[in-house]
Amino acid sequence: MTIREAKESDLAAVLHVEGQAFSEQQGVEIVALVKELLRDPSALPLLSLLAIDEGRALGHILFTRAEVAGSQQSVAAALLAPLAVLPDAQSRGIGGQLIREGLRRLSEAGVDLVFVLGHPGYYPRYGFQPAGTLGFEAPYPIPESATDAWMVREMHSGVIGSVAGKVVCADALDHPEHWRE
Repeated sequence: MTIREAKESDLAAVLHVEGQAFSEQQGVEIVALVKELLRDPSALPLLSLLAIDEGRALGHILFTRAEVAGSQQSVAAALLAPLAVLPDAQSRGIGGQLIREGLRRLSEAGVDLVFVLGHPGYYPRYGFQPAGTLGFEAPYPIPESATDAWMVREMHSGVIGSVAGKVVCADALDHPEHWRE
């Protein structure tokens, strides 16, 4: 399996993976969101990676630009959303490989923080920790029962603790319906 940046010519494969990885209704919503994010200038720079095995796209991950508003110090930030793996390829470590490769590339590009609203039993394996307790407010309020789902990953030592504030996401993600876990 190889992981590479998705190209414009990969759009159908990206949308197929996103649509198939989730329930029917959620898949329709995710496909629409991904299309919008890929066209959204406020999401740039973005990192879109595909996991390919024998010519078949098995997984996709998307990182978009984010900001931390209200912070005294300027930091480069990204938001991981969404991560998708085809149902018949799940539980084979593909999602983890996509996360690790994305984080590696973002770190090399100088990104300081990566945020995700996701499963609190999954993302901590990759260095994510609850963001709210560290001073990072989500773009929209996270229900009390899901506060551990709002997470951050420090890419360069010393950033967490010196920066805090409200995370501002790409326009396409800046809708309350995208901020429920």
